[in-house]
Amino acid sequence: MARSRLTPERESELYEAVLDLLREVGYDALTMDAVAARTRSSKATLYRQWGSKPELVARALRHNKPVDLSEIDTGTLRGDFQALLERTDDCQMEKDSALMRGLAHAVHDNPDLHQALRELLIAPEMNGLAEVLGRAVRRGEVDAGNPALSLVPHMLIGAFVARPLIDDQPVDHAFLSAYVDAVVLPSLGV
Repeated sequence: MARSRLTPERESELYEAVLDLLREVGYDALTMDAVAARTRSSKATLYRQWGSKPELVARALRHNKPVDLSEIDTGTLRGDFQALLERTDDCQMEKDSALMRGLAHAVHDNPDLHQALRELLIAPEMNGLAEVLGRAVRRGEVDAGNPALSLVPHMLIGAFVARPLIDDQPVDHAFLSAYVDAVVLPSLGV
C-alpha cells in the first residue's frame, strides 16, 4: 500500500483528527465520512491509504504513542518504569485513558478492530515491555521463574481501568508511580 503520498505533517494531522473524533463520538459512531469532512480529504484517499476504519484507528493510536519501550534502559527496572512515566504528562494520560476505555468496549463487537489493535498497538507494546523485563532478569533484579513476569501487562492495564472505576479519579503520574512501587515491583521481588 503506497502511504508515501501524504507528507508526515498531513499524516499527523489526519491521525490527530481521527483521535479527536474517537474521543468525541466513540468508535462505533466514527465514520470515514466524518474523518474525510474533518480533514478536508476524500473518502477514496482514506481508503486508499488505510484500507479500513480499524486500520486507520489502530495506526492513529500507534502514531500517538511514539514511546518505544525497548529504548528505555536506565540500568534498573524501577528507573525504567519511572522513565516511562516521565515520557507522558497527566493531561495526555487522561486523554489516552478515555480513548482506551472507549475502545475496550468497541473491541468486543468489532473483531477487525481487535485484530488491528493487537497487531499495531498491543504486540509492539508487549514486545517492548518484554524487553524491559528481560533486561531486569539478565541484570539479576528479577528471578527468571517469577510467575508475576507474565502478569505485568495485566497489572498495568488493571491500574488504568480500576482507578476511574474505584476512585473516580483519572490515572496520573502520582498514582501510577505509587502503583508501580507498591504492586508491580514487589510482585517481581524488586
